[in-house]
Amino acid sequence: MSPEKHLLDWQTSQTIAESISPLLGQLYRQKGVEVILFGKTLVNAATIDIIKTHRIARRYTGDALSPEQTLPIIKCLTEMELSPCRVDVGQLAHEFWKDRDDEHGLKDFLHTKLMGAMNGQTVKEPRDVVLYGFGRIGRLLTRLMIEKSGPGYPLRLRAIVVRGGKKGDLEKRASLLRRDSVHGQFNGSIIVDEERKALIANGNYIQIIYANKPEEIDYTTYGINDALVVDNTGVWRDAEGLSQHVACNGAQKVLLTAPGKGDIKNVVFGVNEDVIQAEDTIISAASCTTNAITPVLKAINDKYGVTSGHIETVHSFTNDQNLIDNFHSGERRGRSASLNMVLTETGAAKAVAKALPELAGKLTGNAIRVPTPNVSMAVANLNLEKGTDKEELNEYLREMALKSNMAAQIDYTDSTEIVSSDLVGSRHAGVVDGAATIAQDSRCVLYIWYDNEFGYSCQVVHCMEQMMGVRYTTYPA
Repeated sequence: MSPEKHLLDWQTSQTIAESISPLLGQLYRQKGVEVILFGKTLVNAATIDIIKTHRIARRYTGDALSPEQTLPIIKCLTEMELSPCRVDVGQLAHEFWKDRDDEHGLKDFLHTKLMGAMNGQTVKEPRDVVLYGFGRIGRLLTRLMIEKSGPGYPLRLRAIVVRGGKKGDLEKRASLLRRDSVHGQFNGSIIVDEERKALIANGNYIQIIYANKPEEIDYTTYGINDALVVDNTGVWRDAEGLSQHVACNGAQKVLLTAPGKGDIKNVVFGVNEDVIQAEDTIISAASCTTNAITPVLKAINDKYGVTSGHIETVHSFTNDQNLIDNFHSGERRGRSASLNMVLTETGAAKAVAKALPELAGKLTGNAIRVPTPNVSMAVANLNLEKGTDKEELNEYLREMALKSNMAAQIDYTDSTEIVSSDLVGSRHAGVVDGAATIAQDSRCVLYIWYDNEFGYSCQVVHCMEQMMGVRYTTYPA
């Protein structure tokens, strides 16, 4: 291929991607249809991001996928009477084009694959959401909900509860939302309304409520009713403490972004979200590590059976460690997080059993905090009932990442050059590093990357949707 042909192909892809972008917006704003490509959202994606997202197809299918192949599918979607849902055009395009070289039969193909989405349902009335706390997870949840906002999305962020209220507080919090040292600039505009104590982010009016404890708040005075309160402070982790939120006027349910204590249901979306019942008022979204490892462990256990294992977590430092040496009530955590690897405990291995009871008592775990600000890794050393080898195991995990019910949770890479910073912004709960997989007879070692901030926040959003009964089906099944 000549150098000129490379440039011509790129410019063609740009032109097609530019024509795709308004169609994606039309589907999302008018029909409530979110278009994804192999699990990655295309809503609000820039032209270059659309092209880059298409390039990941080779990772899953072994074949290239171009915007030219997805454009006719997306055009057809705009002409169909679809109910609110998620549509993976990557999977549809891969299946349609693998044995065709023209568009003949595309409409019939899509009607067959999307039959369940053509039931005439309309966009649901949005449900109110309140974020209690505005730390790392709270700000990322805010970004995600603003990204999804619009007529097509059934959850609406109405308020954020924080302590403080001193002069300059609101501007400071707006600044932390605008600029993030790890995740980059906020994609849009944020206006500070000092008079009404609110932030307007991409047109979304978000009330800032200053309170030191839940009982001080009456959400109905802000026009908020039957809200889901997402507690990302970690202050209360048992039913008694979290019940304070439910007791507030205007609040209906609570989701905890940390492992729950006692008999609180710990949910890893993709694995056990079916335990969420309509009458449940308090649910936990477990921990970032539990969310990263449980889907992969379920996949392995389903096919090979896990008899025992050890999970070693190499985890980025967090805000509960000291930046420099100072007193800390936790063992070793008083030493400088930016200068040391810090051996510590993790309950993630045991917590797996709450979402996957068949592994109860079979796993142990420890954690090493390391001087990186984000993206962690779990090393799962497992003993299996059935023997396997690296090639077979990786092929199975690749298929789970592409076609299983846990495709939104499990990602897969076989790159030999990938490092932790490459995974910043990953929306999957965990990413299997196939190049590092070790498998021999009935023993395997798996290396699972995860963005312990953003990937976990995406899992939390899935749980929010499930709790409020507004979770949309993904097609093809």
